[in-house]
Amino acid sequence: MSGSKPDILWAPHHVDRFVVCDSELSLYHIEAAVSSELKAGSLRLSEETTATLLSINSDTPYMKCVAWYPKYDPECLLAVGQANGRVVLTSLGQDHNSKSKDLIGKEFVPKHARQCNTLAWNPLDSNWLAAGLDKHRADFSVLIWDISSKYTPEAAVATEKVRLSSGDTEAGLVVTKPLYELGQNDACLSLFWLPRDQKLLLAGMHRNLAIFDLRNTSQKMFVNTKAVQGVTVDPYFHDRVASFYEGQVAIWDLRKFEKPVLTLTEQPKPLTKVAWCPTRTGLLATLTRDSNIIRLYDMQHTPTPIGDETEPTIIERSVQPCENYIASFSWHPTSQNRMVVVTSNRTMSDFTVFERISLAWSPVTSLMWACGRHLYECTEEGKASSFDKDIATKMRLRALSRYGLDTEQVWRNHLLSGNEDPQLKSLWYTLHFMKQYTEDMDQKLTGNKVPLVYTGIKSILKSSVGTTESFRHSRSGSDRQSDITRYLSEERSLALQLCGWIKKGADLDIEPFLNSLEQEGDWERAAAVALFNLDIRRAIQILNKGESSGKGDLNLNVVAMALSGYTDEKNSLWREMCSTLRLQLNNPYLCAMFAFLTSESGSYDGVLFETNVAVRDRVAFACKFLTDAQLNRFIEKLTNDMKDAGNLEGILLTGLTKDGVDLMESYVDRTGDVQTASYCMLQGSPSDVLKDERVQYWIENYRNLLDAWRFWHKRAEFDIHRSKLDPSSKPLAQVFVSCNFCGKSISYSCSAIPHQGRGFSQYGVSGSPTKSKVTSCPGCRKPLPRCALCLINMGTPVSSCPGGSKSDEKVDLSKDKKLAQFNNWFTWCHNCRHGGHAGHMLSWFRDHTECPVSACSCKCMQLDTTGNLVPAETVQP
Repeated sequence: MSGSKPDILWAPHHVDRFVVCDSELSLYHIEAAVSSELKAGSLRLSEETTATLLSINSDTPYMKCVAWYPKYDPECLLAVGQANGRVVLTSLGQDHNSKSKDLIGKEFVPKHARQCNTLAWNPLDSNWLAAGLDKHRADFSVLIWDISSKYTPEAAVATEKVRLSSGDTEAGLVVTKPLYELGQNDACLSLFWLPRDQKLLLAGMHRNLAIFDLRNTSQKMFVNTKAVQGVTVDPYFHDRVASFYEGQVAIWDLRKFEKPVLTLTEQPKPLTKVAWCPTRTGLLATLTRDSNIIRLYDMQHTPTPIGDETEPTIIERSVQPCENYIASFSWHPTSQNRMVVVTSNRTMSDFTVFERISLAWSPVTSLMWACGRHLYECTEEGKASSFDKDIATKMRLRALSRYGLDTEQVWRNHLLSGNEDPQLKSLWYTLHFMKQYTEDMDQKLTGNKVPLVYTGIKSILKSSVGTTESFRHSRSGSDRQSDITRYLSEERSLALQLCGWIKKGADLDIEPFLNSLEQEGDWERAAAVALFNLDIRRAIQILNKGESSGKGDLNLNVVAMALSGYTDEKNSLWREMCSTLRLQLNNPYLCAMFAFLTSESGSYDGVLFETNVAVRDRVAFACKFLTDAQLNRFIEKLTNDMKDAGNLEGILLTGLTKDGVDLMESYVDRTGDVQTASYCMLQGSPSDVLKDERVQYWIENYRNLLDAWRFWHKRAEFDIHRSKLDPSSKPLAQVFVSCNFCGKSISYSCSAIPHQGRGFSQYGVSGSPTKSKVTSCPGCRKPLPRCALCLINMGTPVSSCPGGSKSDEKVDLSKDKKLAQFNNWFTWCHNCRHGGHAGHMLSWFRDHTECPVSACSCKCMQLDTTGNLVPAETVQP
């Protein structure tokens, strides 16, 4: 290594020591950095580690290669290959035992002097040291020395052989007769002992890679190639070898040694080193000349069909440990993905190669990622509130509670959702009222026969034909009479019904609605509704009752006292104080009450645009007190605001129409709740709305979600629910069992009846032995296939098959009397085409992995990715 770039070697048995080799050997001790200040004589390798120089050995000049003794004792013995071909054993002054003293200074001298290119200790028989030399026409290039040999130099040793040796050579320390001589008239550039057998030596010769078997040195296995430098064996896959030539790396498989299994991308500059990572399987690092980048190649293990020659999958990336050009690097023997690099000026850096992180989302919203040998999982906190949970978690919990499937009491679906989202509550009450009033056969129908109420309040009010009547009323309970104009029409009454203020019919009494609000403890809203119906005395009564219950938001007696002092004088002190102080009230309904009392007739912006008041209450208020023109403008503006915000309360206005789909699209974009969107649109939408590609997209995504969660029963319930509400969505039969001979379905007769399969019970497959059996095709009368286990033609019920009288099968068959029980279904493997009764197949594969047919080695059940899965509806979230 004299005049060449430095190299690094880690100590085989001391993970905190390494040697830097160039013109001399320098031993360093690496340790964690205790503080930001460096100790005297320490070198900073990284933010976490420093290195301290322990010793220097400059007794062996003209170094070309170095190899560390693989055994623990002697621990600091190194072999140094010199420019004249000699191999010298030296130490770093750490050992003083007798064995070390006998070996240190020992030299192994070839017959003819030439450069020593590489050294390799045998990892098992540690006395064997292989040396690779340059070519000599009359000598061998691969010499295997036994360091315990006692041979002394022969008299014929030329004086030029010792010219480069250090000092006088003592008798008994020079060995000239190697244990084995290999590779005559050739050059050896690299060596590596094969881990699978201590007698096999892999050598990179001048024009070929050769495997020498020391048990028969006259024969060798070789392959001609230029990639003969830096041969190294993967420590995790002993048949995989890497070598390089110029800028190209070849990957070999010793089991198929004819050609490389893979050739890596050629680099523009010559390579100087390749090394497998000792702590990570299949990770190869390469370094090119005059570069500060180390390229990493990750060999991925992918299963391939037998007989197919496919290249392994490679993931390539680059890391930059330091700014300067890298002279060499060395993987740490035990720390995962850690290496130390050294530059030409002996600047060192401790560097860890971070693994690529592969992420995987679980269908149940947990996140998992792999980094190196560690697997990490991130899940939601179990105690997180409903609003903090991911929407997928919410939808999964709702699905378990059968959310959306209650079609009788539609309003109950908001309870199944957890009763925590006011928008969902408003939505399901709206759909409940729509369904309730649709059942009245006297309701108007639109042109496409869709109940008018499902088109929303916006369309209902636009259908008004000028029949609005106005009435002047005074506020009941006030001392002074103040007339307020109220409006009434059939359409407005229907709107009030959809808002929930009044019941179905001609009766406009709001008392039932007020009673229900009082039962829910919503005192402020009840008082506001009573006031909006011009009954101040009832509003004061409600507030007093709320105060006595102790559940009100404020001191409701004070609010009731303020209400009782109402006067209609425009310049009164009461009106002035209420206008000023109402905005300080926290409850929006109390604020809206005083806004109503202090507003001019016909101008109620303080109520209509109080955004925290429920949309249904503002709409009902508008239907009572706004003219037709004002009402239409307000409804139009409010509808647009609801659509832009994706607020589900706006379904009251848009109905299940195209506008409703636009609103729902904004809601899904904001929340991702395809579950609510699917159930809502199925509730009463006309066929043209259900055919909207956005609606179909939500429905299919929700179905896929249920499948991903393994909620197959829930998905089947959803499909049934969908087919009831949307008959056009019911799929036609797409799969049927066909005859091997004529190709016709065996599940229906050959008559003119189109593809409407008759039940299996018609062919005696219902599980009842008394049914007639059909064991042949109804079309061509050819026999049906036989079950691979019971050898009886398909179509025969399991219960009447031989061996079908086992107690466990009897129990299975008698659990219920459903049509075409699964035990009798035709089941076959799509790979080998063998099969039989489903009950028999399942029973067979509980104890076996291979196909039951003789001489068939197909692992049928293992080919089915969902074969071992079970529905997850019963799994606790």
